[in-house]
Amino acid sequence: MSTNSIIAELKKHIADFEQQVAVAEIGKVEEIGDGIARLSGLTKCQANEMIEFLSEMKTPSNDGASQVTYGVALNLEEETVGVVILGEFKHIKEGDTAKRTGRILSVPVGEELIGRVVNPLGSPIDGGRAFTTKKFYPIERIAPGVMTREPVSEPVQTGIKAIDAMIPIGRGQRELIIGDRQTGKTSLAIDTIINQKDQNMICVYVAIGQKESKVARLVAKLKEAGAMDYTVVVSAGASDSAALLFIAPYAGVSIAEYFMDQGKDVLVIYDDLSKQAWAYREVSLLLRRPPGREAYPGDVFYLHSRLLERACRRNKEAGGGSITALPIIETQAGDVTAYIPTNVISITDGQIFLEADLFYRGIRPAVNVGISVSRVGSNAQIKPMKKVAGKIKLQLAQFRELEAFAQFSSDLDPETKKQIDLGQRLVEVLKQPQYQPMPVANQVAIIYAITNGLANNVDVKNIRDWEDKLQAYLNQSQSGLLTKIASGIWDESVAKDLQDAIEQFKKSI
Repeated sequence: MSTNSIIAELKKHIADFEQQVAVAEIGKVEEIGDGIARLSGLTKCQANEMIEFLSEMKTPSNDGASQVTYGVALNLEEETVGVVILGEFKHIKEGDTAKRTGRILSVPVGEELIGRVVNPLGSPIDGGRAFTTKKFYPIERIAPGVMTREPVSEPVQTGIKAIDAMIPIGRGQRELIIGDRQTGKTSLAIDTIINQKDQNMICVYVAIGQKESKVARLVAKLKEAGAMDYTVVVSAGASDSAALLFIAPYAGVSIAEYFMDQGKDVLVIYDDLSKQAWAYREVSLLLRRPPGREAYPGDVFYLHSRLLERACRRNKEAGGGSITALPIIETQAGDVTAYIPTNVISITDGQIFLEADLFYRGIRPAVNVGISVSRVGSNAQIKPMKKVAGKIKLQLAQFRELEAFAQFSSDLDPETKKQIDLGQRLVEVLKQPQYQPMPVANQVAIIYAITNGLANNVDVKNIRDWEDKLQAYLNQSQSGLLTKIASGIWDESVAKDLQDAIEQFKKSI
């Protein structure tokens, strides 16, 4: 190359040279412990901003490669910033440096998450291939306003007779599942996810503080039922930091909002918000926020209200779509009057109370019909279910009052005997095995048979077996009638066809 060409090349490089100045606000770790860091020097830091710690962590699983640690700024004080560290923090020490990222805490969202198990930061933890998404949503967003919402009128079919008949859930509703530990709360939620197959519903299951082995079992069950094809699982395990447990539900609802923004219906299950409240209490006390009732910070109500208000059904002008929220709360010895249960009851549109006594008596799902309520009611039911199940909640409640007298049946008047007999049959028919949700048309047929006395000749102890045979008969020889019922058609001719079909079945057995 000649001297002239070298000089020309150098001149071109000099002419094209642009000096870029990167400005970063750097802070210093003043104090570190229990997953909380206090930083000085970050004078322009924003609330919920992600902070990057510059002391990198070496991980054996990463072949000695360094892994960046992030935190989120929760306390903006006069001299320092209180940062909650997301993940491992033992390698961070006093005097280390940290810098602002300028990014509010966000999670990746998109179709790529469907069928995957991710942590609250959106990273896959199911051993599958890594993925990249084009969009990120902040974990905290303002809930849609009143003028963008419309009334709840479309049902979420849970496939559970006791729920769909007596405590119906609609698309866009917030229905609390509450009860003591080991009373079937998670089972009810998983059955609802399984029943969404072919129902045009995306599901997001958020596991908060669950054992990793339990989450793995649930994911295996969802895969077996083909439900992972439309489900995202967000898991903050029992061994994860309190910060991850605290942000997990917000990450879940942000993922759900992406699908709602596409005009889709989404079901979000938070399992459970008691553990999130405990994690938030831990984080708040470590940040030296003043404790209040039961040592919870004063904004623990706001913690759950700003999460659950994001569930709604949007009108077409606002883009359509809906988020239905099923938060789960654990009670201690059935005490629904405790602090966190009463908070969440007041935020939601009804509750399904699962009672330990009923569970241990073998009545599963163990729904207490007296305390359980849906404030959307029959608006979230198809017409056939409204017609056949309208009175059974009252009938069951009356039966519970009279149940104690059932042992004196020989001394009771005929009307009371009749009520007790109907109540016993309803209790038996509303029992349902785990992981076996039932199509709504079959539910209508079975409840119709019981409430209209078409099974009065069957012993109470044989009702379940009779119900299984009736289902098989209807599926095989009355599929057209079931399709008609499932589509919401109900008039005298349909009722007569159903009665005739049940009478025909009775003759065949």
